[in-house]
Amino acid sequence: MTPLPPAAGKTAPGWAWPLDGLPWDRDPQLSAKERAVLEQAGLRLFHSSRLSRTERGALARLLGPLEQVRSGLWIPDKAGHHRWVDYQVVGMLLVRTAEAGSAWWSWDQSAWTRVIGLDVQEWSRQWPAQASQACRPRLLAYAYLLGAPVDEALFLCFERLRLARTVFGPEIVDREVDTVYGLLRGWGYRLETAGNNAVRTLIAHAMLLNRSPLLADMGAALLERQRQAVRSTGRASGDLHSFHRALAALGWCEPPVARNETLLSELRAQRWTDVPTPWAEIVSRWFDTSTLSRNVRLAYRQDLARMGRWLTAEHPQITEPAQWTRTTCAAWVAAVDRMRIGDYVERTATRGVFGDPMSPSTKDSALTAGRAFFRDLQEWEWIPRRFNPGRALETPRTIRALLGPNPRVIADDVWAKLMWAGINLTSEDLPTTSSGPRYPFELSRAVTLTWLFSGQRSDEIRRLRTGCVRWQYDGAPVSPDAADILARDAVCLLDVPTHKTGTSFTKPVDPLLGQAIEVWQSVRPEQPLMLDAKTGERVEFLFAHRAKRASKDYINRTIIPALCAKAGVPANDVRGKIISHRARSTIASQLYNAKEPMTLFELQAWLGHQSPSSTQFYAKISPKTLATAYSEAGYFARNVRTIEVLVDRDAVASGRAATGEPWQYYDLGHGWCTYSFFEQCQHRMACARCDFYTPKGSSKAQLLEARENLQRMLASIPLTEDERAAVDDGHDAIDALLDRLTDTPTPAGPTPRELGLPATVTMLPIVEVRQGNGNQP
Repeated sequence: MTPLPPAAGKTAPGWAWPLDGLPWDRDPQLSAKERAVLEQAGLRLFHSSRLSRTERGALARLLGPLEQVRSGLWIPDKAGHHRWVDYQVVGMLLVRTAEAGSAWWSWDQSAWTRVIGLDVQEWSRQWPAQASQACRPRLLAYAYLLGAPVDEALFLCFERLRLARTVFGPEIVDREVDTVYGLLRGWGYRLETAGNNAVRTLIAHAMLLNRSPLLADMGAALLERQRQAVRSTGRASGDLHSFHRALAALGWCEPPVARNETLLSELRAQRWTDVPTPWAEIVSRWFDTSTLSRNVRLAYRQDLARMGRWLTAEHPQITEPAQWTRTTCAAWVAAVDRMRIGDYVERTATRGVFGDPMSPSTKDSALTAGRAFFRDLQEWEWIPRRFNPGRALETPRTIRALLGPNPRVIADDVWAKLMWAGINLTSEDLPTTSSGPRYPFELSRAVTLTWLFSGQRSDEIRRLRTGCVRWQYDGAPVSPDAADILARDAVCLLDVPTHKTGTSFTKPVDPLLGQAIEVWQSVRPEQPLMLDAKTGERVEFLFAHRAKRASKDYINRTIIPALCAKAGVPANDVRGKIISHRARSTIASQLYNAKEPMTLFELQAWLGHQSPSSTQFYAKISPKTLATAYSEAGYFARNVRTIEVLVDRDAVASGRAATGEPWQYYDLGHGWCTYSFFEQCQHRMACARCDFYTPKGSSKAQLLEARENLQRMLASIPLTEDERAAVDDGHDAIDALLDRLTDTPTPAGPTPRELGLPATVTMLPIVEVRQGNGNQP
């Protein structure tokens, strides 16, 4: 059997395969002389150092390669104990050779596994008690350098780093390991934790599997083989992903695939039970052709799968889109309108209660997917144009009426507590593992304040780039640490990258956010350029650590629960669970309802929307603002005027009021009216100065006001449409009112024309109504 050479035929500098170029008789059959010596030596074979020179000469063909391997091993001290271990290892191989009757290079994998042993106990049972346990890893090292067919699973039972140093040499192994470690440490990995040798062990394991210590000889296929080997033992292989990413950054292999997304896509692709095969095939073809975003296509594909199951159940004769007619579309719209949670789906774990009616938004999404699907198929001429998808699959008015802007705003008191918790966040508030917090505290605090103050979507927060914060003072750029400018006087600008609905833009944010980002940038480890899938550029992401962006679930699963716990508020409120996107609605609504509110168009620009209609889904007028606006509008005061009335208590008490003497005096501003049914007088705002009128400047009015037995009261006078128009619209309405009343009789009888006096317009004032005693002296 020929020893296996290094991978790809390469040799590491300073290391060569020990048996390369060695003249070697590889006949597996033992000669008569070799057989005789092995039989005569007996137990002395176990102590190979006790063999005589003659016996060693007879066994030279067997001992030569072993001596060559021994000289190639990297052992700290080749004298003393280590020398004795080598003698025992050689003796063990000679003993098994005598038992097998053939040279050790002819052994198969199972024979080598028995010699090395699956565990220490199995190995110990084979040999005398005086056998050193150090012989077992040395046996594996001998077998490895001899090129024996060793089971690779045995590597997992040993200290792989020590084994790699033994066979390849500590200098070259440490050099390659340090190359990977230096790169990972620069990305922010905490590799100096006591006892943290996981990555070193994985690198050594890859070297052993590849039969070469060179990183340049490794590739993605090798790492996948290593991943399967580690998983077969039930151990986690998370650190292997880091090693893979480091190799990719060094240019030795392709970067690792996002396995979670791949598995999720495969899982979704398998959910096509009870769907006609032609329907499934054309949906898959549409999925591969459509230019919609991947997430939208995945959501639409689920709705199209639901359509396919409905066809199987209700219209089995229809198996492909070309067979659809307006009648089929009408039946599908009706089915969606009456559909319930769990209908025509493969899984039973759904949101909501199984069997309840589907929400209007879910129904609208199902019909929207159908419209997009059939519209594309007709435009691409995959099917004949037999109906208009926009009309035939239109969302019914009864469903559209239930849709509309409904921002899930977080209550002001809860939001204030969350902001306090975010501003005062400490490292103790964040969850940790045995190796410490998931991210540096500076990154976590910057992400927290960005969520609390920027009003951006979580994807936009993750895609912020280094240098996204700029400072201005009086419209000119300044340094954030300018000594002559206070932080509160500088304007902090945040550069938002290309987002869901538009291109990049710049918005003002609170300086507290800018300062937190500056702190993180000052300690941020150097990261490689990473691909921005939305723009196709390789950029430096701000919130990147260990050569990858912050997790997309970090805000929802870590930051928000930590803030809720610190603030003492529940993670759910009357509008549902507190998630990252609700901050956008909350901030927009607060800016819209501020004392000096932003206009809808200003808020549109701040949020980065292309249309004000999109902003309406985030900005909601608060009940308090609405109540203030309603009060200032004066709806009641617009239709009713409250005027002051003087009541002569003596006239009422003495009975003179019953005889017709005036006892009520309505204040017209320029005079007093004694007509008891003043609210019914048509001339109350255009007083014709009939017999019931008393001018304020007259002696009679002065005597009236001097009385001490008067009681001041308030009376509400409802206004007619003409009178309300006179109050609201000005001179034209007043002139029209005067013209209409010219020939209308006054309470005294004569008309204003007959009285011949100019009418005096009375704007019945609104008198402030105060609680408490209404009597005035």
